[in-house]
Amino acid sequence: MASNSAAEGVSMGDDYEALIATTDAELLKRAWRNEKAAPEILRYESDLVSRVKKVIQFMEETVEEKSSGGTNPLSVSLYQMDLDRTLFLLRSYLRIRIQKIEKFVFHIQKTEELWNRLSKDEKDFAKACENDLKQHLDESVLLKLPKDYKSVLRQSSMSEEDDMVPEPQLDTFVLCRSKEYLTGIQLEDGPVDDRSKLFEMEPGVLHFICYKSI
Repeated sequence: MASNSAAEGVSMGDDYEALIATTDAELLKRAWRNEKAAPEILRYESDLVSRVKKVIQFMEETVEEKSSGGTNPLSVSLYQMDLDRTLFLLRSYLRIRIQKIEKFVFHIQKTEELWNRLSKDEKDFAKACENDLKQHLDESVLLKLPKDYKSVLRQSSMSEEDDMVPEPQLDTFVLCRSKEYLTGIQLEDGPVDDRSKLFEMEPGVLHFICYKSI
């Protein structure tokens, strides 16, 4: 009986690891799709990324163990494909976020809501990126311009706001799908009580609408 219990325990452990891996892989895929579609940087999925890294480590150990243990090469290749797919999603997710930080670094730095969406490592990267960009612009362009045009953020000293800072285009149209029924979505600027401008979303149905509305 002890042997059977041990075998059942191993089986349940394997099933649990498979379930966790599948669930987190799907969550990572959704986070990757959302980040790729959104024009602005979204909240960093710290807990998910931490779990996925542990899953990747477990998968790497499994592939290594099965490769050296005489397991069928086809079975090993399937494990390797799952590992490669998960690594691709994680790297692509992080790369997209890095690209957004590089593109909108000044805007993110001055917008508290966006700044709080970054991880600690991303904040360190943003600060380094900002310093490097300022130094490069100073040495290559700004030092050669008149005093009133030496700002990295403004066109001239006459500007009342940071008009040289690129910002995400929130009026971009995106494909989106809701997990539940939603109503009262306002697609255009105007009074909230104007029912003609309110939109409904059925669960699971794809819509092509302005990102700013969602």
